[in-house]
Amino acid sequence: MKAPATSIDEAVRLTTLRSLDILDSLGEERFDRLTRMAKQMFRVPIALVSLVDENRQWFKSCVGLDVSETSRDISFCGHAILGDEVFVISDTLKDDRFSDNPLVLEDPHIRFYAGCPIRVANGSRIGTLCIIDREPRDFCAEDEELLKDLAAMVEQELTAVQLATLDEMTNLTNRRGFMGVANKILSLCVRNQIPATLAFIDLNNFKSINDQHGHAEGDRALVDFSQQLATAFRSSDVVARLGGDEFVVLFTGTSRQHAEKTMIKFSSVLEEANKKPEGKYRLSFSYGLVDYNHHAYPAIEDFLEQADLLMYENKVSRRSMST
Repeated sequence: MKAPATSIDEAVRLTTLRSLDILDSLGEERFDRLTRMAKQMFRVPIALVSLVDENRQWFKSCVGLDVSETSRDISFCGHAILGDEVFVISDTLKDDRFSDNPLVLEDPHIRFYAGCPIRVANGSRIGTLCIIDREPRDFCAEDEELLKDLAAMVEQELTAVQLATLDEMTNLTNRRGFMGVANKILSLCVRNQIPATLAFIDLNNFKSINDQHGHAEGDRALVDFSQQLATAFRSSDVVARLGGDEFVVLFTGTSRQHAEKTMIKFSSVLEEANKKPEGKYRLSFSYGLVDYNHHAYPAIEDFLEQADLLMYENKVSRRSMST
């Protein structure tokens, strides 16, 4: 058996998926309708809308299976999201990658698989619309086009979700998306006694960039800074733009001391990026770090407010030291 590899944009892909706040959500008719259509049109026993998380694939919609998720390392969809085209296995027993896969040898006894990658607005492939049969079968070009059409309908539904939780300019999670994801993550941290730390980040001198170089350049600065943020942290960290020049990173399973080291490292990475000859200005930031305590911060807004206050104090201190 061959476990699926991870995509080169895995950190962005996972951040995008989690920003949708759709994992482990209740079933929805708009997705169930599409899996029923796929099952009927292709005359297969199983059809899924599968979302591939870091260590699992979770089924937003599932017809023909009693489980809601499986491990990513045995998933077929983990392979499917690595490419742009429909991923087809006509006979799993004749494919060395899958012939000894537990999903082939045991229930549900997959012999045929076809999965079309599902993309969202920023291009991330977050899962598939897939069909499964317990008998080998052929899959012609016309079949592939039909599966693509159904997958496009799934993408339309997910785009409607994404537009509500994604910052259009930077492709980071927006405030609404962050609040939804953070509440779930922090509840999990409390139940399992997992530490969490919040970094509240403010881009320095943003107003002067706008004033001296124009708003188009200011937007470019926000995008550049966001790209640096998106690639600087672990795939399990939640990175978001709250609005304007304010950003946050929610670290889980991490102490404040470790988060501090990570922020210092990010500052060094940003300094290296500032050395590009075409740069018109330096990007820098101020931040405040707060360990999560659900007694001190019963609401996520309280947590944000405390981190924002510490960020502001650090920014003032920084200004005093530079004068």
